[in-house]
Amino acid sequence: MPDFNFSQYHFILASKSPRRHFLLKELGLNFEVKYKDVDESYPLHLKAEEVPLYLCRKKAEAFAEFLVNENDLVITADTVVWVNGLVLNKPVDAADAKRMLRLLSGRMHEVFTGVCLKTIHKSVCFHSATKVYFKNLSEDEIDYYVLNYRPYDKAGAYGAQEWIGYIAIERIEGSYFNVMGLPLFELQEHLLGF
Repeated sequence: MPDFNFSQYHFILASKSPRRHFLLKELGLNFEVKYKDVDESYPLHLKAEEVPLYLCRKKAEAFAEFLVNENDLVITADTVVWVNGLVLNKPVDAADAKRMLRLLSGRMHEVFTGVCLKTIHKSVCFHSATKVYFKNLSEDEIDYYVLNYRPYDKAGAYGAQEWIGYIAIERIEGSYFNVMGLPLFELQEHLLGF
C-alpha cells in the first residue's frame, strides 16, 4: 500500500455506523471509534447539503474534547436524503420507513454527506452529492425490505448495499460510497491536503 504519511495522525472516527467503520477500514486507515449522542436537530431553513454540513460541524464540536494531542484528528459525518424539497433522515419506525420508501419510489433523489476533519488547530468540512434513481417499488417490496432489514439507522430508510439497493437502484450519478455514508474519494483527497 502506498505511504500517504497518514501515520502522523491518530484518527478518531466519531460514528457508530458500521458502514462508516467498514469503509474507513477499507481505505486503509488505522482509527479508534468513539461515540456519544449528539443532538441532531438543525435550523429548518437549511436545504439539501446545508443540513449534513451543519450536522457534521456540530458533531465535530461535540467531539472536540477527544482532541488531546496535536496529532489527534476526529472524523465526523452526516448523511441525508433529499427528495422533492424534503430532507429524509433516519426513520423513527416501520411506518415512517415505508413512507420514505414510497416517496423515493420511481423518482430521482439526492444523497448528501457532510464530512468534517478536525484537529486541535484546524477544521475542514466538505460535502459530496450523489443522484440516485429508483424504480417504482411495489408495496410488497417495501414491506419485505422494512420487515427483513429494519433500516431504522439509515437516512432515507434504505441501504444501497442491501437487498433494496440491488433491486431498486436503476442508476447512480456520483459516488456510490457517498450513498453508503462516507465519500471515500473526497475524504482521501481532503486528508492528502489537510
